[in-house]
Parts: sequence; structure tokens; C-alpha cells
Amino acid sequence: MPLLLGPFVRCRFSATLLVLWLVFAGFTCTGSEHATATLPAAFNDLLPHFLVEPEDEFIVKNKPVTLTCRSTPATQIYFKCNGEWVHQDDHLIERTIDPATALPIMQVTIDITRQQVEKIFGLDEYWCQCVAWSTTGTQKSQKAYIRIAYLRKNFEEEPQGKEVALDQEVLLRCHPPEGVPQAEVEWQRNEDVINPGNDLNFFITTDHNLVIKKARLADTGNYTCVAKNIVARRKSTSATVLVYVNGGWSTWTTWSSCSAVCGRGWQKRSRSCTNPTPLNGGTSCEGQNVQKSACVATCPVDGGWSEWSKWSACGADCSMWRSRECTQPSPGTGGKDCQGLDLQSLNCTSEQCPQTVSGAEDVALYVGMVAVALCLTLLLIVVVLVYRRKKEDLDSDVADSSILTTGFQPMGIKPSKPGVWAPRPRRPPPHSKNSHLLTIQPDLTTTTTSYQGTLRSRHDATGKFSMTNGPLLDPLPNGSHTLHNGKLKSDPAEFVSRLSNQTYFKTLPRDVANTSYGTFNFLGGRLTIPSTGISLLIPPEAIPRGKIYEIYLTVQRKEDLRLPLAGCQTLLSPVVSCGPPGVVLSRPVILSMDHCSDACLDNWAVRLKKQNYEGTWEDVLLMGEELVSEPYYCQLEAETCRLFSEQLGTLALVGESLHMGAAKRLRLVLFSDAYCSTLEYNIRVYCMDDTQDVFKEVMQMERQLGGRLIDEPHILLFKDSYHNLRLSIHDMPQAHWRSKLLAGYQEIPFYHIWNGSQRYLHCTFTLERLSLSTCELTCQLCVWQVEGEGQSFSLDFNIAKDTRAVDAEFLLMDSSATALAGPSAFQIPYLIRQKICSSLDAPCPNGADWRMLAQRLKLERHMRFFASKASPTSVILDLWEAQHFYSGNINQLATVMADIGKQEAMIFLVSDGEC
Repeated sequence: MPLLLGPFVRCRFSATLLVLWLVFAGFTCTGSEHATATLPAAFNDLLPHFLVEPEDEFIVKNKPVTLTCRSTPATQIYFKCNGEWVHQDDHLIERTIDPATALPIMQVTIDITRQQVEKIFGLDEYWCQCVAWSTTGTQKSQKAYIRIAYLRKNFEEEPQGKEVALDQEVLLRCHPPEGVPQAEVEWQRNEDVINPGNDLNFFITTDHNLVIKKARLADTGNYTCVAKNIVARRKSTSATVLVYVNGGWSTWTTWSSCSAVCGRGWQKRSRSCTNPTPLNGGTSCEGQNVQKSACVATCPVDGGWSEWSKWSACGADCSMWRSRECTQPSPGTGGKDCQGLDLQSLNCTSEQCPQTVSGAEDVALYVGMVAVALCLTLLLIVVVLVYRRKKEDLDSDVADSSILTTGFQPMGIKPSKPGVWAPRPRRPPPHSKNSHLLTIQPDLTTTTTSYQGTLRSRHDATGKFSMTNGPLLDPLPNGSHTLHNGKLKSDPAEFVSRLSNQTYFKTLPRDVANTSYGTFNFLGGRLTIPSTGISLLIPPEAIPRGKIYEIYLTVQRKEDLRLPLAGCQTLLSPVVSCGPPGVVLSRPVILSMDHCSDACLDNWAVRLKKQNYEGTWEDVLLMGEELVSEPYYCQLEAETCRLFSEQLGTLALVGESLHMGAAKRLRLVLFSDAYCSTLEYNIRVYCMDDTQDVFKEVMQMERQLGGRLIDEPHILLFKDSYHNLRLSIHDMPQAHWRSKLLAGYQEIPFYHIWNGSQRYLHCTFTLERLSLSTCELTCQLCVWQVEGEGQSFSLDFNIAKDTRAVDAEFLLMDSSATALAGPSAFQIPYLIRQKICSSLDAPCPNGADWRMLAQRLKLERHMRFFASKASPTSVILDLWEAQHFYSGNINQLATVMADIGKQEAMIFLVSDGEC
């Protein structure tokens, strides 16, 4: 038998000589005490057999695998891999005794690394087996194959989206990526794993395809094929399955009555395409929904009297009778009955009347007549007495009524002083219980405070600064001006009219609700258009000392001023005008306004456009490539744009999508009729840019229409994929409601949304309730972009009343002042601001200066812009003021200063009088 001398030297002896040699000489042929053993004489005639044989293994990434071999009885065990013996130093040997048989057990393990397997390049597979020796002979174990596990990224075949009819079979193919071991496949619908055991409508074939036996409406969704093994998990692209329903005709109604009352006419019957109603783009029913048929109506026959019968004999009551019948002709087919009497009576003559004796009956008749006359006389007397008594009482009341008026004298009511709250007359009750949804209550608490101080010009500015297009305030008689924190006392309509009459402001709309203005000097201030997210911050020292400007801020309507857009460009913000243009500014002001992009500059090329004096638009800034030397600089936040500008004018953000991943945020708002007295009921779905100014206009318009908000606004990302936006309503209770739309869905064209040319895009769904007593409406509203993402909203409300609370944000309850001038317009007092700037503007070796302030406020992206200004700290504080106007926490800013290590943080504790 073969043994090993040294590492791999084979010795050949006969079995008898080997036993003698081992017994008497005690020689170990391998030269290693760890690989061989001497068996007792009782087990010399036993061949080794394997208790554990090596199994197939997979190498995951760089983790080695361990092979194990166990045999009894055995003197030595070695592994052989791909025909070569494994070095004895790589073996790990353990020896034990089987307690049941007392046989020695030897176990050997080795580790196989990824490098060892990769060296055998070109061979089919890497294998290993172990060989066990005993004094009688050898045994070989089974081969264990070691493979490097992997899973490719790309699927060989991915599922494709389909549109299928209801109850149709659907086959989605999937061929997973190549991998070792072979990948297992599972299917997901809308990220949920499909289990065919729970839903028998699904079946997964042996080649990993998904079969939907009968497509249901609930099977509409995004299907994903998932392949996984011990190495990785791969997901295919989602395939959208849209289950549509082709319309079917209902049964014909019964024929209506003939249209003609007499003679030839028409009758009709109808049917509706509701069995089933077409859904998800299914075809409508073909054919007519109304059928007409000729008919002949029997003419009505009016009744006619027959001849009078002969008079009857004179009766005991001295009268005789005659009659006639309505039988010539008899009335038929709705004809009129005969008019007049069918029976007549006539008194008989004295000769024909039978004579009767006057007796007790006549006496009783006369007595009764006398009694009735007496009763009537007494009743008349009582009525006269009561009338006279009432008249006397009325006269006394009139005579004494003067006593009621002697204590009342006219009262004069003084008007309330300006700035003092006075109660207003109560409004008449609204027509609807739900009218509060679209009603803005007046702000009765707004007061006007004055900045005490003179703003008298230090120098004569008439020759140095001329402003033809920008009106300035006329000075007061004493040469001073008063600034107000709030609305100016002048008429807003007069101010807007005055601006619009200027040559340059011919495009300025006369919209007082969307315009704010104020008078400012070197102390600065703030202009805000309520409920639009648009504001203008005028920092201190932005207006040169000695100058007083009357500045306005307005938002333009799209229909009044349209930008020239080309290609993939779209308007991302409102068009805002601030002015007057041409005013001299010592430092940039900050214009804040909403935008509707996804705020990912990798998807967009965002440009700032400005309208020049000739009315044409020009690019003045490309986002991401700003130059600090330019008069404009922009910070784009998630939903807001902060624009630093050294020039006033008409500005707007325009985005150009760089690829189809760019998306605009749309705000979906649902309105319905506040009152519903008919069977028809309308639901309006607005699809607008997600900016507050558009939302405000829609709310104001719906308030005029008498609409009510039936759900909170929702946000939808609308991608630049050239696909239209589809809207549909599903799952209405067919027993109570039905849709009057012929198509299964409505579409808004892609370009109508993308270029923003139409401001109030909306779809109206006209529903019909089958009974006036039906008030509950439950349904599903689906809004999705074709071959893209979508949303589904569940609606459940009462059309007669709506008791749900609506957040004040949706009611446009913004009653903040539109204009604030002087120190009250800022969170940071003016004196504290100067101390902070003087402390942080000077460079500090350890970085505890304005640079650390920008980092703590997460504004380090704009370091170059701040460094280009004479006072970087002042610009940082301006941006902080613009960001935290409503939610600013001055203590938080003080904490940041303390963290920087500046003792000046204590200056936040100075009193208002010191500031």
C-alpha cells in the first residue's frame, strides 16, 4: 500500500513486512507524528470507512471555505485537490475514540481560498477529495466541488409593461442574471412579495415567469422580478401592468310613451355604457345608446250628452225630474268627460201637486224659524258691545303711549380713534355651513407704530440723484419723514394706479391684493405679500444715508406677462417685480420666493431672467456658475429661492431640464360644490405649480365660485418625459353613484403643464347620484403620469356638510403686516448687529470669525460670495434674517456665537433701550 516518506515520498512494502516493520521498529513512514498512527492488533484487518465526507462549497467574496473528512479506523488521512496532494502542514488533524466501538476516529480539515480556486484557470471545476489509510488498505471519499459564487448585475430578460383587458391572462417574463449558485427568483407587486400560495390567481413557472390567470382591477401595479443567491440580490426594472375594462351596454329600458297625444309620434328607449363602465383607458361601448321607434297614439274622445229623458210624474214634494247620460259618445283614451248636469228638477203646478193637510208639522216649522231669528238678534247685540269696548281700550293705549317716549333722548356715538380697536357690525350669516373654508376673516388687531426719528436729508440730493421712473415721497413741511410699521395710510389702489401710469410700469397690474409697498431709509425694512411666500428684505445701510425710497413689491400674473420659453425650459417661480428700477443700493437686498423644481441641480440648468427697460428678457445668472462680481447671487433651498440683488426689477427663475429625470412639483387640490340641490355633483381637481402664490389665487377664485375644499393638497412629481397627466375616478358605489364621463379618464397635455402657459389647469368630474337622499360619497381618485409614477387618493365625505377641521394654512389666514420699516423689521437689533459684525469681520487665526459662523449656520457653500463683501458677517446675518423671519430664534443665534467662543454672545442681553 502507499505511504508517505517525508512530505510526499511514497514507500512500497508488502502488507506483512509493513506490519512487522511498524511493530518491531516503530517506524512512521511519513516522518510525521501528526499524520499517522499505529492501530492495535485487533483492528489490523479493518478497512477505513468515512463517517464524514467533504461536501460541495461556494466561496462568497473572499471568505475561504472549510472541507472536513472523518474516518475510522485510519492511520492517516490526506486531501487531494485537482489530482495533487495538499501539503501536510495545511491539514488540521483531530483524533478521538468512538465510545461505542472503541475504534479510533481521525478527522482532518483544510481551508480552500479564492486564490487557490482562481489559479486553476481553464479547468472545468475545482475539486477535492480525501484519502484514508489503514494497515489493510485505502479508501477514497467522494469529490467535493468548490466554486466561486457570483451574481451578474444585468438580467438576461426583464419584464415588460402591458395593458390588458379585465379577466385576460397576463404573462410577465423574467430571465435572471447568470450566477453561481443559480439565483432564486421571486416577484413583487408594488414592493410587496407575491405568494402564489395565498393568491391562487398568480402562478410562477419553472423558468421564473409570472402568470396572472385572470387580470383583476386590483392587479394593476408595478411588477418587479427579484433574483437572489448567497452573494447578492438584484432587482429588475419595474413593469407597469394596467388592467383596463372595456365598456359594456346595460339592458334596454322600457319604451317610453308615445310622444304624440293623437296620431303619429315617436317613442324611445335608452341604455348606458355601465355594464361595466370603461376604466383605465378601456374602450367605450360601440353603438347607439338611444333607439327611437314610430308609434301611433289613439286620439282622445271627448264625451257627449245623450237626449234628456221625459219628465217624471209630479211627486209628493211637488217636483218632477228628468236625466241624461254621457254616452254619445262615451269619453275614451283620455278624453274629457261631459260638462254640465246629468239631472234636472222642476216644481209642479198646483193642479198637478197632490193636496196635503196642514197640521202639527207646519206649526213646528214656524216655531223653529222664530227661534232662529231671536238667536241672530242676540248675537248681533253682543258683537256691537264687544267692538265698542275694544275701541275704548285702543284709544286709552294711544293716549298713554307718550309716557314711553319721555325717557329716551338721541345719543351721539363718538368714532373710535385711529389705531384703537372698535367692534365692527356683525356680518350676515353665511349661506353655507362650510363657507368658512374659503373665507378670510379681517384682521382687527393690526396697529400702526411710528419710528420716532427724523430722516432729514443731510445733503441736497436733487442734483446728485434723479429718479424719473421711481417715485419718491414728497417731504413733509418740516423736512422730516415718518416711517410706519404696517400699511401706509395712502390708498393702495391710488399707489398702484400711480405706478402703472409710469412709462416703465405699463405692464404693472392694478392688483392691490398682490402688491405691497413702503417708504424706507438707511435703516432698511421688509416688504411681504401675504400668503404668497414672496418677501423683500432691505438690510440696514442698503439705502444710502440721506435717501428715502418708496419701494414696491408685486407678483405678476402669468396671463399678464409671459416669458419666451424654448425647448425644455419651464417657469419654476412666480414672476416678481420690485422697484423702482434704477435706484442706487449700497448693498444687496434679498428677494425670497417659492420655486417648484426638485432642487437637484444635477437635473437642471436654472437661470435667473430679468426684464430690461425695452421689455425683453435676458439671462443674468446661471445657477452653480455664479460670479461674485455679478450684481446677482442665488441660494436655492428645498422649496424657496433666496436672491441677493443689487438692482431692482422684474425677475423670474427659468429651468431647463438636462435629462428626463428632472421633475417639477405639482400641487393637487380638490374642490367641490358647496351646495348640491340637483342630482349632478362636480369635483374639480386643480394641477398647479407648487408655489404659494398660485395656491392663493385658486383659493380666492374658488371662494368666489362658492366652492369648498374637500381634501388636503397633495404633492406630485411631474417628470420631463413628454407624457401627459391622467386623472380618473374609481370604486364609486354603483348602487348610488355613476359617472357621466364617456371616457375612463381625463388627460392634461404635457406641454400645458410643463411650460406653465395655463395657470389654472384643472379637470372636472361630473357625477350623478341616483337619489336626492344620497349624501355620502366614497371613491378613489387616481392621478398619474403615463408610464410614470402616480398617486391614489381615497375620498370619503358628505356632500351636504363637511365637519372636518381644515388647517389655517389652507384658509389663507395670513394677516401679517405687508410693510415693516426700521428696527422692528428685523430679529436682530441694530446695535447688536453692529457689534457682531465688528467682532467677526476681522480674520481670526483659529478661524473663530465669520467663516465659522457660516459653517455653524450651514452656509459654507457661499463662502466665496461672503468673502467678496466688505462685511461678510453682515451679509450672513441678512440671509439669516430672510430665512427666519417667521420662525427666527434669537437665542439660538446667541448659542452659535457662544460656541464660536466669542464673549460678544452676551450682547444679546442688552436692553431694548440700548438697542
